[in-house]
Amino acid sequence: MRTAIPARLDRLPWARFHWMVVIGLGTVWILDGLEVTMVGAVGSRLTEDGSGISLSSGDIGTAAAIYVLGSCLGALFFGQLTDRFGRKKLFLLTLGVYIAATTATAFSWTPWFFFLTRFFTGAGIGGEYAAINSAVDELIPARVRGRVDLLINGSYWLGSAAGSGLTVFLLSEHYFAADLGWRLAFGLGALLGLVILVVRRHVPESPRWLFIHGRADDAEEIVGGVEAEVEAQTGVRLAEPATRITIRQRSVIPLRTIASTAFRTYPRRAVLGLALFIGQAFLYNAFTFDLGTILTTFYGVSSSTVPVFLVVYALGNCAGPLVLGRLFDTLGRKPMIAGTYLAAAVFGVVLAVLFQAGTLTAWTFLAVVAVTFFFASAGASAAYLTVSEIFPMETRALAIAFFYAVGTGVGGIAGPLLFGHLIDTGRTGPVMVGFLIGAAVMAVGGVAELMFGVDAAGRSLEDIAAPLTATEDQQPYPDDQDTEPPLGPSPSGSTAPAAQAPPGCA
Repeated sequence: MRTAIPARLDRLPWARFHWMVVIGLGTVWILDGLEVTMVGAVGSRLTEDGSGISLSSGDIGTAAAIYVLGSCLGALFFGQLTDRFGRKKLFLLTLGVYIAATTATAFSWTPWFFFLTRFFTGAGIGGEYAAINSAVDELIPARVRGRVDLLINGSYWLGSAAGSGLTVFLLSEHYFAADLGWRLAFGLGALLGLVILVVRRHVPESPRWLFIHGRADDAEEIVGGVEAEVEAQTGVRLAEPATRITIRQRSVIPLRTIASTAFRTYPRRAVLGLALFIGQAFLYNAFTFDLGTILTTFYGVSSSTVPVFLVVYALGNCAGPLVLGRLFDTLGRKPMIAGTYLAAAVFGVVLAVLFQAGTLTAWTFLAVVAVTFFFASAGASAAYLTVSEIFPMETRALAIAFFYAVGTGVGGIAGPLLFGHLIDTGRTGPVMVGFLIGAAVMAVGGVAELMFGVDAAGRSLEDIAAPLTATEDQQPYPDDQDTEPPLGPSPSGSTAPAAQAPPGCA
């Protein structure tokens, strides 16, 4: 069949429909930030007498590792289901898994049950990454896809800041008993998930997924309804779409075909994805899990004051995608991704040198960390954007899942383990070496972007990587050739009036 659906979606002015997509789907990162931060913040309470569960310090570390393991396995499991059965079925299912598991966490009474619920909570969040990133990129117009994706991924840190702030209140025994406050913290996460589920039910299936999987009539009905709604809200008369694509519809695409295309047709893009994900996962997990320990060990910050520092750290991370996001669409992906990764590496070296020299106080140390992660957060968010753009539509969710799982499994485990042992020495020299290693892995990601990065800004997803079901004259270019696929006309080049970007993305 020959269809203009991708071009029709990409030419839409920004409207209420796009806000529904952002709110209904994008808020999952707030949940993840909330979950990770709350567990770190309530960990000490769970080890105290009277908490109602009696975990040891080792159990807290085990629970964190189990959560990460669940995220990696959940991403892989739900990712391949998302490509096979559709975006909407899975982004409803994975949120349901999260809500059920985090609710069960609040009722934990013994370590084994707490571990089990943390595994399934992580599995739900990992599955969300694959289902949500693929759906968002397929529904948001190409011209603002970069900044919207970065803002959504950067919202993780809003959840982190909220989690830090909430736990200060919920763990206060002036208001809540020792065995109640931490349970309410997990209950609030589940309540937020239910609110998001109500909004998410109204987000449609991806028309791009529908027309490839033999459901062209459903895709036409959804896009036609969105167009009518957008025209009524904006008063814009939509012009005819600029491009069309011819595809062979298939109801089922074998997993072996998806995997072969992702990692044989695009090997350089696969290397790029791994470099970006491992670099950011190492740096982020190392600092996020160990920042409090660094502050208490080397700067004498009390454990009750650490959440205040974590709020500042989280807000600094949130500022990166918010301030720099629009540049990923205007200046382009390659200079911005490489620039943010390399800038984070440079400031990481500065941090290491100043830390070893002993010239920093707790707050000046946090200031240098905030500047470092201002750039690192924008780059890390762009890693998700990159792997969701540069592979064919049929492999998108699985590609996101694979790179997330490998990056988190390698960098996300190695980073905290290494930094934990270096901090245990009580000496600044070994910790400085850890900072330098973190800077080095970010630099590798920046260099990989310079070598293998794809200019995806403002381009239709089908132009960046043609669907596997496209006819022979539109098949994707193997990237072992020296040239990228020709740019071709962008669907956003229609004569419709320029769309207004969402506030903060102008």
